[in-house]
Amino acid sequence: MRITACAFMLSATITALAQQKPVLLHNATLVDGTGGPVRQHVDITFRKGYIESVRPAFTKEKDTPKNTDIVDCSGKTVIPALISAHSHLGILLNNTDASPDAYTAENVTAALNQYERYGVTTMVSLGVNRDLVYELRDQQRAGKLGGATFLTAGRGIGVPNGAPGLNVAPDQVYRPANPEEARKDVDEMASHHVDLIKLWLDSGHGKIPAMDPAVYTAIIDEAHKHHLKVAAHVYTLADAKSLVNANVDILAHSIRDQVVDPAFATSLIYHKVWYIPTLALDEAFYLYAADPDVMKSQFFQQAAGPQLLAKLQAPDYAEKTLASPQTEQARKDHEIAMKNLKALRDAGVNVAFGTDSGAVAGRIPGFSEHRELEDLVAAGLTPLQAITLATGENGRLLHEINPKLSIGLIKQDYSADLIILSADPLMDVRNTRHIDAVYHHGALVPNTPPQN
Repeated sequence: MRITACAFMLSATITALAQQKPVLLHNATLVDGTGGPVRQHVDITFRKGYIESVRPAFTKEKDTPKNTDIVDCSGKTVIPALISAHSHLGILLNNTDASPDAYTAENVTAALNQYERYGVTTMVSLGVNRDLVYELRDQQRAGKLGGATFLTAGRGIGVPNGAPGLNVAPDQVYRPANPEEARKDVDEMASHHVDLIKLWLDSGHGKIPAMDPAVYTAIIDEAHKHHLKVAAHVYTLADAKSLVNANVDILAHSIRDQVVDPAFATSLIYHKVWYIPTLALDEAFYLYAADPDVMKSQFFQQAAGPQLLAKLQAPDYAEKTLASPQTEQARKDHEIAMKNLKALRDAGVNVAFGTDSGAVAGRIPGFSEHRELEDLVAAGLTPLQAITLATGENGRLLHEINPKLSIGLIKQDYSADLIILSADPLMDVRNTRHIDAVYHHGALVPNTPPQN
């Protein structure tokens, strides 16, 4: 009862703020999420959660709007709030240890609040959810739960004794033994009005059973009967090609076993498949050992929390991590993932943005999304292109999943989900961490992270 009451009070505060007089962000430099050129000296007005206008900044005192809260954004950049199309809730305790006991209202709410304060105002919890997620989603849609807006793939569908190989409760993943059971699992999730379906199929380098193609074909077919899109965990190019031929909608990770060929890109475009590279996924296995300076900022440390920070800074952590065969494989996978992301985007494939944050220790809600932007630029994208994937392009994907969502752009009638930055992210994408303020559906988010 205490958690519900606190969530209700937070929601009531957000609702009250959103109903107040208009807010005008005055004289901002605008990156609007479309990928178009930056715009200087812009006024952005929003009220009741939605953007009312985007226009040239007023210059004369007599033109100052009346009965409006004006926020001076001179010298600052406004971008759409970030969106993660692939993250997870309720898998880890204290960002550190996977546990069957982690999926609680308290842990899920804490993660949603962390995403929001780091400027990620919408996220997709792509599987491994207890059915509690439906109750929490209903509470949020009723205005009784704060934090980042979330969509859910419910439990998701894995393989008996196979993927996903996470230490979670049995009621967090379906593991059908045959196509008939798989269809029933899809039907059950559809009865809960999941936002999309997630499946895992790969064999983990041959170490665990792979999903029978007949099973994932049945999953995709049954989901489409319910007008639900399907996202698939993927690793190999061969699996990806098979999934595309079976009409999957979203490849939820990079292809990492080999460099993709032009014919594969053409197939993705023809089938209108979305590709989510999740570059931060493999990097998180070794990043903090290879580059401990990453952990020095308060921006990182507040996101990680004391338990994870203690684990990453333990005296033997770096040595053991860098000597691990898993690290060598992760480095190779990360390198191939970056090459494939650049090739597919250059070819015109629909590329979205996600991080797998919340799935394992080191993939940190809020922080990993900013790190993913950095990785996208390291892969060859410009800062503007990276930000566009995390905002406008993700908004387009989520609108396909739920047509009621208009997010990701700073445009009239879109949700007022905005970040005010004190430094220019187009000069250095790491400047997305210089957060002055976050607005989520028009409400000012409290307790944004430190900028250093």
